[in-house]
Amino acid sequence: MEAERLGDLLAVVNAGLNATSATLLLAGFAFIRAGRIERHRACMLGALAASGLFLVFYLVRYSLTGTHEFAGEGPARTVYLGVLFSHMFLAVLIVPLVGRLVFLALKERFDEHRRLARWTYPMWLYVSLTGLTVYVLLYHVYGYR
Repeated sequence: MEAERLGDLLAVVNAGLNATSATLLLAGFAFIRAGRIERHRACMLGALAASGLFLVFYLVRYSLTGTHEFAGEGPARTVYLGVLFSHMFLAVLIVPLVGRLVFLALKERFDEHRRLARWTYPMWLYVSLTGLTVYVLLYHVYGYR
């Protein structure tokens, strides 16, 4: 399979991983609000796994095809770049925060875990959802060059 086709296939896989992560994050939040700690833990570990796989496959896709220039112009380009840059910034920011959340949970330091999660959870969910948005805009709505 040629690199460009494999890269496009990996983009679809990554969109699925972002959707999976977002779904598990939402479910995990609902479970912890309902006091269902084991289900919360399972969902959050699943979201972590989906996000980790996303990162691996993203790096493979990037190594195969490099960057793609967004084909949209005018206001669409401005919106796309705003979403992309906020996505990238928060994606880098959440990596150590999620690592810290896992550490705090493993150490059963749940008060600290809860305080940090109040900031990290919305950022992680935003990154997953904007990852999907970038995929749809780049691969299905406007395309790339």
